[in-house]
Amino acid sequence: MRYKSEAFGRFKEYRLEVENQTNRKIKALRSDRGGEYLSGEFIDYLKENGILSQWTPPGTPQLNGVAERRNRTLLDMVRSMMSFTELPPSFWGHALETAVKLLNISPSKSIPQTPYEIWHGKPASYKYLRVWGSPAYVKRLVGDKLDSRSSLCRSTRESRVPERYGFVGLTSQLDNDPKTHGEAISDIDSDKWLEAMKSEMDSMGSNKVWTLVDPPKGVRPVGCK
Repeated sequence: MRYKSEAFGRFKEYRLEVENQTNRKIKALRSDRGGEYLSGEFIDYLKENGILSQWTPPGTPQLNGVAERRNRTLLDMVRSMMSFTELPPSFWGHALETAVKLLNISPSKSIPQTPYEIWHGKPASYKYLRVWGSPAYVKRLVGDKLDSRSSLCRSTRESRVPERYGFVGLTSQLDNDPKTHGEAISDIDSDKWLEAMKSEMDSMGSNKVWTLVDPPKGVRPVGCK
């Protein structure tokens, strides 16, 4: 998801897939009171479909222990994978996809089968696995007869069906993104930066991140950068 406001639509897609593929119903949704779960539309949808809303108190991540622990495991895996490759930080999303894939096809003590086998009804294949970020050669579709038939790239993700790999060409990359609001509005792409700012503000507004109120008399609001 690019924005938290997409959570409602994604949950509906997830519910349909889970219930159609497993013949089991989702009975409850536990969340940490994030704004994306508290919209009237989301709450009404849960009530209409008989799904209980379980909201944990603020500051109690231990009540979401399963999700918090899995997030921590994934973050540790991503950090380790990124530290052993020369890929730029912008590829952390690909590392996360690979980490999730590896966990889904790995056995554990808690269940006799891997998550992949439980979901698909067949064992996972491991023949396509490669070291994440390792060099690879991709065939060139267009080129001169005397040119090399492949170019050196670096694998960035696990294969999907049909089996294929994502690659990134080994080229130099510069980070020229503006660091301040002043740099953004004076940048050559200022219109795009302003559009991104507006989109972020609209997302916060739709998720009801804050409520505008008048400050008490004699109180000066705390500013921020």
